[in-house]
Amino acid sequence: MVVLGVILLIIGYAAGISILWTIGILLVVLGGILWLLGSLGHAIGGRRHYW
Repeated sequence: MVVLGVILLIIGYAAGISILWTIGILLVVLGGILWLLGSLGHAIGGRRHYW
């Protein structure tokens, strides 16, 4: 999710499409939060790790 967000950020910036930029930021933030919670050992959606 983080990688997809970064890719969308790059494409959105290069093409000047603001909706891709916004979606990219949301995916990076959400992916980072899920990654952090998963690495701390919290179960997310019934899974002990997120990836």
